[in-house]
Amino acid sequence: MASSTVTSAQPERPPRPNLAFRRLRGKRSPAEFAAAVRRAAREIGERVSCDARYVGRVEAGEIRCPNYAYERVFLHMFPGRTLTDLGFAPRSSVRGRQARTPGESRGAGEPYETHDTQDVRDTQDVEDAQDLYETHDNNEESDVLRRAFMTSGATVAAASLGPLGLALDAAAAGRPARRAGTGEAGALEEAVRRIRLLDDRHGADGLYRRAAAPLRTAYALLDAGASRQATADRLYTGAGELAISVGWLAHDSGRFDDARSHYAEALATARMNGDAGLEAHAFCNMAFLARDAGRPREAVRAAQAAQRAARPLGSARLMSLLALREAGGWAGLADRVGCEQALVRAQTFFERGPSDTDPEWMSFYGEAELEGLEAQCWSTLGDWPRAARHARRAADLQDPHFTRNLALYSAELADDLARGGRPDEAAGAGMRVLDLLGEVQSSRIHTMLAGTARVLLPHRRASGVSTFLDRHAALPRPA
Repeated sequence: MASSTVTSAQPERPPRPNLAFRRLRGKRSPAEFAAAVRRAAREIGERVSCDARYVGRVEAGEIRCPNYAYERVFLHMFPGRTLTDLGFAPRSSVRGRQARTPGESRGAGEPYETHDTQDVRDTQDVEDAQDLYETHDNNEESDVLRRAFMTSGATVAAASLGPLGLALDAAAAGRPARRAGTGEAGALEEAVRRIRLLDDRHGADGLYRRAAAPLRTAYALLDAGASRQATADRLYTGAGELAISVGWLAHDSGRFDDARSHYAEALATARMNGDAGLEAHAFCNMAFLARDAGRPREAVRAAQAAQRAARPLGSARLMSLLALREAGGWAGLADRVGCEQALVRAQTFFERGPSDTDPEWMSFYGEAELEGLEAQCWSTLGDWPRAARHARRAADLQDPHFTRNLALYSAELADDLARGGRPDEAAGAGMRVLDLLGEVQSSRIHTMLAGTARVLLPHRRASGVSTFLDRHAALPRPA
């Protein structure tokens, strides 16, 4: 069985080739151009999964208007040009339909989307009316998670039952669930991307409970099986990555036992399917969790296991991040030498630069994250001035789109300055974090800020400290 059993009306007119886009590709092959698109995306902190097939669909005119992420990347690659200059149709003309009512799914006959064996990450030619970065409320978070599983033609009719409700509904009724196809695999991959984007923007607290249902559905799909091995492999990887994402949401919101369970589930999924990349990712997050939970020796061992799994994958940036995870464990053990050696390895790997072998989930890892994680190591070792220098660099380098990380690095800076005897500067950094908390819901950041406030209490008379303490005291307590 292919991806969908839903019949969809096709546009009456055939697609018109995008000759302008083809000219921009020049002498590069579709694969080479796709690699250039991915590199450009990394430069501006975007996440796209462009491949030669996507480039071919654009040039064939099947994608009349790109989604917002691709739009930002293309305009970055070709400054001074508009979407029309690139051969795309105006967004308003592609989207010509009446607004949907709440809970209504995309119609089967919309002119910009087809429901055949195409991958969902490519068929979503135009996103809904709000760009992901332009909305800030919890209703949008829930809607994005729902939509991520609805774009497959096989599940549009069951959208009201929740994410991929068709598979769950069939199971609940005692009927054999229809085997999953490429549409479901693509929807699962898209859900993982959306959860990561929402976490980057808003933090974990408002998202964790909403993400549990898609995870249950993902494992129901594994139980239903797939008609092709390639699709089954995608489902296993997607389910494992989703388990890690949900585990991270639990981790960042202080639910360590839940996080440990989700990470272990992802690790088991990786080993059942022989997926070294997924195994490295699971061990990476387990190391981070162990460090935060006060088990530094376990953090070291998990990070070393991640490096063994990742070594054949050929990603220097992944090895850099895993070396930082190991450094965090050594810092927790108060082993300064071990920590410094791991930090040197992390920097050496990082300087080799990004490559096409870097996992998609690592798009958050740039110079700002490198500086932020090193700051945490020095903070754990009690070297407050050095920690503050790296935390300040991290905050300065962070793309402001990723509000959660900007707040995190600023909170780290505030704490390091406070413990290093610079209360006025600490209060200033703390005020910047308070300004961001309207957009970010993260128990981790609230906990860090509360610790900073306790350190600053004896310094209330220092410049700015009293104002910071009063504003912090007025914060609503996280649930």
